[in-house]
Amino acid sequence: MDAMRKQLDVLMGANRNGDVREVNRKYFDRDVCRLFLAGLCPHDLFQLTKMDLGPCPKVHSLQLRKDYEEVKAKGSENFDRELEDMIDRLIVECERKIQRALKRLADEDAKAAIAISVSEVTLDEEVLRLSKEIKEKMKEVDTFDFEGKTDDKIKAMEVVEELRSKRADMQATLLLDAFNKDRASIPQSAPAQIAPLPPPPPPDARTQELINEKLSKAEALGEQGMVDEAQKVLEEAEALKKLAASRQEPASDPSKYTVADVRITDQKLRLCDICGAFLSVYDNDRRLADHFGGKLHLGYMLIREKLKELQVLIVMSHFLL
Repeated sequence: MDAMRKQLDVLMGANRNGDVREVNRKYFDRDVCRLFLAGLCPHDLFQLTKMDLGPCPKVHSLQLRKDYEEVKAKGSENFDRELEDMIDRLIVECERKIQRALKRLADEDAKAAIAISVSEVTLDEEVLRLSKEIKEKMKEVDTFDFEGKTDDKIKAMEVVEELRSKRADMQATLLLDAFNKDRASIPQSAPAQIAPLPPPPPPDARTQELINEKLSKAEALGEQGMVDEAQKVLEEAEALKKLAASRQEPASDPSKYTVADVRITDQKLRLCDICGAFLSVYDNDRRLADHFGGKLHLGYMLIREKLKELQVLIVMSHFLL
């Protein structure tokens, strides 16, 4: 119920039923969220994920944000430092998780820790153009929300979702190309004089079903920030693949085989340097697109972009002084 109410508040405003008494507040009141006024409240990130902070206890008001921005333009108020401190804390926490995961990968496969930078290989002119278009469309959403134009706001949000999906598909394609090159660079252990073996037979229907279930579970755990659990399930899925290929007959009970039957290096796992989720070089484009469109990845991408904006503003303000 709380989740549904939160979604309705986002689309139609907290006073959609006309039962919320309006209070004559000022932007500097103690019950007003300064982080929202400055552009980004952490409670609006990662909603309905494991990292969900719940609803913000303070007031979010577009009218008060407008009032604040007018005063800020005159040099009287500036809450950017508070927003930067909050973003720094979130990013430091994420970077710690990334470093722990990189160490685990490096212990098994030193190349995995440095092979691919997701943020670099998925950044090209078209992705930047889509990101800029999404940002502009979100400004329209805020404008429609401020003016009480609910239908226009919903339509604008639909466009935003379409643009995000298109961007995620493009990022997935770029990363898949990088993974293909990465796979090609993996040394083959078969002797040159031996003729190449025929491809292994596909797993039986039951084993393939179990593999698909484990891959889906790993993706869900990754989006929830449960890195260790996601890695374990991915390893179990790869173990099933290898065991099915090595047997002439279908395994009688493939669910019995776990991570003990396969090494982490066989997974060729890579780490997203934006949100810290594990990715496999054997993932397909649909699975990668789901990652890029997930709330966890989008949330961390948003705060990293916001931090860059704040840093640019700080540098510019120093030149103006």
